[in-house]
Amino acid sequence: MKKIVLGLLAHPDDIEFMCAGTLSLLRKAGWEVHFASMTAGDKGSAELGRDDIAAVRKAEAAAAAKLIGARYHCIGLEDIYILYNKESINKTTALLRKIRPDVVFTASPSDYMVDHEMCSLIVQTACFSMGIRNLEVSEKTCEKFPYLYYCDAMEGKDKLGNPLFPTMYVDITNEILLKEKMLSQHDSQRAWLMNHHKIDEYLLSMKRFSEQRGKEAGVEYAEGFRQHLGHSYPQKNILKEVLEDAVKLIVQ
Repeated sequence: MKKIVLGLLAHPDDIEFMCAGTLSLLRKAGWEVHFASMTAGDKGSAELGRDDIAAVRKAEAAAAAKLIGARYHCIGLEDIYILYNKESINKTTALLRKIRPDVVFTASPSDYMVDHEMCSLIVQTACFSMGIRNLEVSEKTCEKFPYLYYCDAMEGKDKLGNPLFPTMYVDITNEILLKEKMLSQHDSQRAWLMNHHKIDEYLLSMKRFSEQRGKEAGVEYAEGFRQHLGHSYPQKNILKEVLEDAVKLIVQ
């Protein structure tokens, strides 16, 4: 049976910054891949209204996912107002039950933006709730309990500027050009920064951070992750098992 992986982060383009290279490797390993965002990024424009920019950004996210044969989903929460509440948990749990992923990637529990941190909490609860019958959502319960991995925080630091280090790195050297192409699909965000900074900072910042993580791992480019290993969650490192030498573990 084909294995399934879901990248579920807060906004369109978060995946392309944080875990697209690893998702591409899993796709090449024969996995079914899904991209998802909590919101459509409806606050992400100084020119377009909410509905218009949301439509643009969902189309951009779908185009990026398509580059590796993945499908894009939007949970439909409001940008800036991702809240840990019944609605967000139920909608997220319903998506997980529908997709039935074996592995889920989500945002860092600590990050510069509250939307990211709330996304992390909601996904943690949704993974736990996939098989809970009395959590009544639109999809039937699923007995799978997915492996849960947290992506890096933006710039690899928490809101106080303290560094957050991965417990594992994935070598994405051979995926960096594809990752760059996926990120470049988000032209609505890239164009604003190009106009403001007069430089393609959007792509350069992604490559700089991937290069930083690569240097730490002894490769050219890498993505960093931490695995959720709390009570009842799967304990095996399935990424290492599947991607083998591409995964560099940190000895504590």
